Amino acid sequence: MTKKWYVLHTYSGYENKVKQDLEHRIESMGLEEKVFDIEIPTEKVTDIKEGGRRVTTDKKVFPGYVLVRMILDDQSWSVVRHTPGVTGFVGSAGKPSALTRDEYHRIMKKADSDIRPKTSSNLEIGMSVKVTNGPLADFDGTISEVMTDTGRVKVLVSIFGRETSVDLSFDQVSKL
Repeated sequence: MTKKWYVLHTYSGYENKVKQDLEHRIESMGLEEKVFDIEIPTEKVTDIKEGGRRVTTDKKVFPGYVLVRMILDDQSWSVVRHTPGVTGFVGSAGKPSALTRDEYHRIMKKADSDIRPKTSSNLEIGMSVKVTNGPLADFDGTISEVMTDTGRVKVLVSIFGRETSVDLSFDQVSKL
């Protein structure tokens, strides 16, 4: 029997509780030699709050899913499957499907913290905004592009009667 990664489906928002409960069940039932790792893939996301304050948090890459590295047999399957909050294994016809090594690495690479944190905001294309700082402070404009990966927006600002595209960071604009 070999160790493989399996994907558990859980109630959304209960991933951490499932991980904690599963760790306790494994320890209390002596399954440390069959269940080895439990992962909840997360990524760092920077949110822009009121006043341009940046808050970096960990967000789940796949809400409602937990990865478990285990040797699958009847006993380990039963303990994991009957953990509170677990709704089942991902697979077909009731049979859990193991992740390939490439699938696991792709999932964990997506969750890798070395990657530049994503930036999220409530800014949308077409939204009217006011430039809050910089040389164009107090100008009003309309968002033409939102670049969440870099935390920047392109805003169309009227300068001398012409629409000019300006590249600004999320914290340089506020909604009107």
